[in-house]
Amino acid sequence: MTTALTIATPSDRAIVMTRSFNAPRHLVFAAWTKPELVARWYGAKGWDIVDARIDLRVGGAWRFVWRGPGGATMASGGVYRETVTPSRLSYTESFDDHWYPGEALVSHDFTEEDGTTTLTTTHLFASRQARDLVIASPMARGVSEGYERLDEALAEAGSR
Repeated sequence: MTTALTIATPSDRAIVMTRSFNAPRHLVFAAWTKPELVARWYGAKGWDIVDARIDLRVGGAWRFVWRGPGGATMASGGVYRETVTPSRLSYTESFDDHWYPGEALVSHDFTEEDGTTTLTTTHLFASRQARDLVIASPMARGVSEGYERLDEALAEAGSR
């Protein structure tokens, strides 16, 4: 099942993305919280995680490093603010290259109905300027491609 990613800007600082997955929420939640699973899907096509560190607890840090086309690298990290297995994650996010100013507060809400999990992700930025930079970036394409990779990883995990 492939579903479209929806993106909304409900306020001058927020981006809300919603996408459904044909998998139970405990698997979708695990795909966000287990480094070996994150490394299988998180990123646009051509960008692969080469290092994923997750200390899944309030106050614990996370850090991901990607390698992309031509050997380019990108890294981001943050601190968990809330972890409610398997229904909610909240954390700060900042990129090493600071391509948008400040950090974002990211929350993921996982809801399940009849084996389908809907993921609602909210990014709250420090300013409208930061939000607009992200909207103008290839973020939508990258998230969509990553979620297509996640569909494949979930199908493999569900068949085990």
